[in-house]
Amino acid sequence: MKPDLSGQYILITGAGRGLGEHLAHHLAGCGASVGVADIDKTNAESVAAAIRANGGQAFAYGGDVSDQATFLGMADDFATRGGRIDVIVNNAMLLHYCPVEQVEDGRLTAMMNVGIKAPFWAAQALLKHMDKARGASMINMSSPVAHRGYPNTSAYSAVKGAVTTLTKVLGAELGPQGIRVNAVSPASVPTPGAMGLNTREVYEKRATTIPLRRIGTYEDNSNAVAFLLSPEASFFNGEVLNVDGGVAASA
Repeated sequence: MKPDLSGQYILITGAGRGLGEHLAHHLAGCGASVGVADIDKTNAESVAAAIRANGGQAFAYGGDVSDQATFLGMADDFATRGGRIDVIVNNAMLLHYCPVEQVEDGRLTAMMNVGIKAPFWAAQALLKHMDKARGASMINMSSPVAHRGYPNTSAYSAVKGAVTTLTKVLGAELGPQGIRVNAVSPASVPTPGAMGLNTREVYEKRATTIPLRRIGTYEDNSNAVAFLLSPEASFFNGEVLNVDGGVAASA
């Protein structure tokens, strides 16, 4: 059963496709009003239109969330829709794997900007636009690479390691102000970005190494985020919820 998130205003970054797109539909299906933010405004508009066509409420935003002014501008506009922002989900990320000797400065900078800077701007946006009487939540996206060493993932792992630590720090710092900060750590979900790097056969092989012997799905991730936003998770703060079939546990 989906939790009732009616009345919540939730801004999701990287929601133009993949995990973010599914999450936007899922949370709208729980009754939330969603802000669909993506670097590709056309994708964001398409997702928002599909949500509205299904009877939900959604607003589209295009822009680079690594840029402080751009992020805060999106948040300012979204806050006018309901008078506040209840949740920001930092889902946007650039995915790239390569040996460490092939890491390029430009790509590394872009990955760090999107993955690490955006949660800072999200915290600032929530502090500005939250209803202090209601409280607010931030959800970050971690990864098993933050806990285990996977060759050729140095740039991605560095970002996700930083996000994981930042989740704990912000949970401690913002908790007294009524903002819960948690992260979801999904494993081996064949998103469009990931499928550009790995074949279906690679995912089938990965499934044999996961304790539950299957790869992750969009539904696994969306259900976990929805749970963390539900009243049942009201005492979760500074936590990383591993939605990975046991990958982290078997490290």
